[in-house]
Amino acid sequence: MNTNPGTSPVCLHVMPSLRPLIRRIARCWRRFWLSRSGTNATGRVAAWFASCHLAPYHQASCLADQRPEGFAAAGARIIHEDLRLGKHVYLGDRVMVYSTSRGGPVIMDDNVHIYGNAFIETAMGGSIHIRSGTHIQPDCHIHAYLGRILIGSKVEIAPACGFYCYDHGTKAGIPIMDQPLYTKGDITIGDGAWIGHGVTILQGVSIGDGAVVAAGSVVTRDIPANAVAAGVPAKVMKYRGEDPYI
Repeated sequence: MNTNPGTSPVCLHVMPSLRPLIRRIARCWRRFWLSRSGTNATGRVAAWFASCHLAPYHQASCLADQRPEGFAAAGARIIHEDLRLGKHVYLGDRVMVYSTSRGGPVIMDDNVHIYGNAFIETAMGGSIHIRSGTHIQPDCHIHAYLGRILIGSKVEIAPACGFYCYDHGTKAGIPIMDQPLYTKGDITIGDGAWIGHGVTILQGVSIGDGAVVAAGSVVTRDIPANAVAAGVPAKVMKYRGEDPYI
């Protein structure tokens, strides 16, 4: 007996048999458009078609795994003459990779994932290198002016983090925007580190391999490998292994 008045007995038997065919059609559709996706105008249209059936954010990143050229979402914007991408790199929706005057290269090694609304910028000789397997979550800002930002492999960077390897002069009597920029040194993040939500990392800082920086911290000095740091400014609270959960 059919208890659903809107569904006929024929539909109940036919629809399950069509599911494998529908899945095959969907895979062919995705492969067709994915092979044509890219950063030019037609490539952006193809990227939209390739991802339109997928949920956003992490779900769409699987497209980068399906071809060595990786995948840039239709809404990503690349305004950079020296962007060097490894294999299977994912650039999510509304990611901006940008260079202003004399900006150095942005290098992303294999399997780097940059999720939505991230802003990555080089200028005044600054450069950025993100090593393999690192994931950068939405709304992060990474700005390399004058110096270098090096982020190691398999680093997990939570949303809304900021990296700034420069500062403004602060002499009295002169508007801040009229003062020259300067840097105290590069930013280096070691392999396997975890940077929590809303962390700000400032110029001249090195964070060691496997370190953990708690949410909301401001990092103004070096953090050793495997340390757990928190606060404004961030200080070492303990080391991984001292707590059974860390």
